[in-house]
Amino acid sequence: MAELRILPPAAKYFKKLKDKKLKSLYKDAIDAILQNPMIAEEKTGDLKGIRSYDIYYNRINYELAYSLEYVQREDSDEVEIVVVIMAGTRENFYNELKRYLK
Repeated sequence: MAELRILPPAAKYFKKLKDKKLKSLYKDAIDAILQNPMIAEEKTGDLKGIRSYDIYYNRINYELAYSLEYVQREDSDEVEIVVVIMAGTRENFYNELKRYLK
């Protein structure tokens, strides 16, 4: 299973989230990603290397953007790390993601 790292934009979003059901859906999504990091589609163009997982709740599309890193540990083999970059509603999500990545 992969390791998890959450960057500040995603951590801030999760901290502000009040809806327990939506919070639970994000947790389930992260668990699914940790089990199979290739589960989500990889973006192209400006966002090459970023994967996006869709969550649908109350007829709203939420996104979870993450990337994969591979780190060689001294005592073991290569370790896969899932880096959660950003989370939020679909509206303006990719524009904000591009702005954060620059």
